[in-house]
Amino acid sequence: MCAHRTSCPQPGSPAPHVVAAHPGQGWSLLCDGTIVFDDTGELRPDGRVIAPRRFPAEGLTATA
Repeated sequence: MCAHRTSCPQPGSPAPHVVAAHPGQGWSLLCDGTIVFDDTGELRPDGRVIAPRRFPAEGLTATA
């Protein structure tokens, strides 16, 4: 966890910064203790799980 907690935002706020990145493993640790995954899922410090945000396939387009 971040040593300068007074300047770090609370979990879920838009401004936490990455303190440990592991792109090869697909996750990063934020200063507020949240673990974010490349698929947009999250694991919060209090144990809550935030499911990945999925988009409907019909809204996507493909180009050749």
